[in-house]
Amino acid sequence: MTVFQAIVLGALQGLSEFLPISSSAHLTLAPWLFGWPDPGLAFDVALHVGTLAAVLWFFRREWVQLTAAAFRVVSQRGARTPEERRAVFLLLATIPGGIGGLLLNDLAETTFRSPALIATTLVLMGALLWIVDRVVPPERDLDAMRWQDALIIGLAQVCALVPGVSRSGSTITAGRALRFDRQSGAVFSFLMSMPITAAAAAHEVPKAIAEGGFGAPLVAGVLASGLSGWLAISVLLRYVSRHDYKAFALYRFALGALIFTLIAVRG
Repeated sequence: MTVFQAIVLGALQGLSEFLPISSSAHLTLAPWLFGWPDPGLAFDVALHVGTLAAVLWFFRREWVQLTAAAFRVVSQRGARTPEERRAVFLLLATIPGGIGGLLLNDLAETTFRSPALIATTLVLMGALLWIVDRVVPPERDLDAMRWQDALIIGLAQVCALVPGVSRSGSTITAGRALRFDRQSGAVFSFLMSMPITAAAAAHEVPKAIAEGGFGAPLVAGVLASGLSGWLAISVLLRYVSRHDYKAFALYRFALGALIFTLIAVRG
């Protein structure tokens, strides 16, 4: 893999990780579209180190508060404040994704990377996101979250193991279905990406280094992922404060249609 290819993949990862358009779909499809060698799931996950840095830096104040709140929960054996409850909810929301990743990792590396499956999930998840966002009223913020809400959003995150579903798309859709406003749903989705991303990176980064070495392509890809990830968070939070998710649904429809067309053309 060249440095240029790694930068392109890193930028795609950063932008599509936090926008509800599926980073795994873009990372899987880019080599297929351009005729590049498939870097594999280990390299894809390694790029998450950049987006992990982006979410940690963007929400650095929140992470300081949440870390302090988590220590208080342990010391006092209970959650009393909104910050303490949020720390517990983030942990709870992470558990289904961790279990799902362990059980479905082999499928994620093989069967789930089919272009036809990706095109299908892009379209279906885009339709679900659009319908839920239009139909369900935004009535709740993060302070109104309950443990059941966190668990449901965590279960939605498991679906993102299938490329095309989108981790942010599935969790944001679940949050909107539970009547959280757009910004609250997006913020919780971004925050809950940290634990699962850190765990996946710790598991897969050594594989990526073993396969391709700790060279310039990997470093360039991670840097591009971090910068574009920070930009994506900033843009999406500002965008959803005034707009709905229609534009992202339409993008998913267009990309899915393009993939189906290319599959037909290529025979």
